[in-house]
Amino acid sequence: MDCSFMAHRRIVRLNSRLFPAGPYERAQWARFGMTPIEVEANTPAEIIPHVAEAEAVFVVSTSLPAEVIDAMAQCRVISRLGLGTDKIAVAHAKSRGIVVTNVPYFCIEEQADHTMAMLLGLARKIPQTQADMKLGAYRHAQDIVRSNRRLTGRVLGLVGFGNSAKLTARRAQGFGLKVIATRRRMTAENPADWGVELTDLDTLLRTSDYVSLHLPLTPETYHLIDEATLAKMKPDAFLINTSRGALVDEDALYAALVENRLAGAGIDTFEQIDVFAEESVPSLELLTLPNVIAGQDVARGGVENLATILAGHWPIGENIVNTGVVPRAPLADYDPGLLG
Repeated sequence: MDCSFMAHRRIVRLNSRLFPAGPYERAQWARFGMTPIEVEANTPAEIIPHVAEAEAVFVVSTSLPAEVIDAMAQCRVISRLGLGTDKIAVAHAKSRGIVVTNVPYFCIEEQADHTMAMLLGLARKIPQTQADMKLGAYRHAQDIVRSNRRLTGRVLGLVGFGNSAKLTARRAQGFGLKVIATRRRMTAENPADWGVELTDLDTLLRTSDYVSLHLPLTPETYHLIDEATLAKMKPDAFLINTSRGALVDEDALYAALVENRLAGAGIDTFEQIDVFAEESVPSLELLTLPNVIAGQDVARGGVENLATILAGHWPIGENIVNTGVVPRAPLADYDPGLLG
């Protein structure tokens, strides 16, 4: 690709301090001759002056609501350096002719690894025994270990069956777990090809020993796991969420745990804590419970999405979030040879 035209384009890269561009991302910028303006701004008032004249915007975690989209009079593409786009007013961007892209396969191997790490930590009661060992309460730690359950034959229920869920299923089967799943489009790809049984959500909740969430956050999935759905789970079951915090009503989950209506939870994402903000001590009661575990290819894909659009072509179809968008400037068909 002849990138000489890129040098004069105003490209803004948000989250420059919280998620600074690393050497690989900068190498991708150099590959396309771009020099993004690096900005740390997290409110509309702070963001708008930087993006008002931008032709393209990179974003990691900052919210881009409708009022910011309206101010982006020259913007042709918002490139999410990651997968989820629930913090971007995607439909509003579509109405303004702005293409929103993401990196669909970002971190799916790591998410699957982390889901299994959560599951194993819960199954083997690692946080509780570690705390006892640090206190010298060895006998109590031994009692906890004796209550552990063998994984073989237990049931893992995957809510959603996208890329990360498929890789989680593959890992779980290696531990002897039976894997079942539910998904919004029940007629899509057959999970049986992955050795997974497809079922409805209610059945999954009632029969699973471990329930793992693998869903985007949408109006339909907001607080999908609430007091009513938690009540359907077995009292000795565990909930794992490595997707989006607001999939779970955290207050309802806390109540279920303290009332022993659920055995434990592995949570890597939160609604009531902004893990992307400046560091602070979290006050969420959920994190005080002993049976709760908490934790926390993008550069190339994100930069290529943006560069392709500024070069006048569509990116790979699966990387377009707001499909059907009519772009502000005409785009030619995707050209696999464009990027070299």
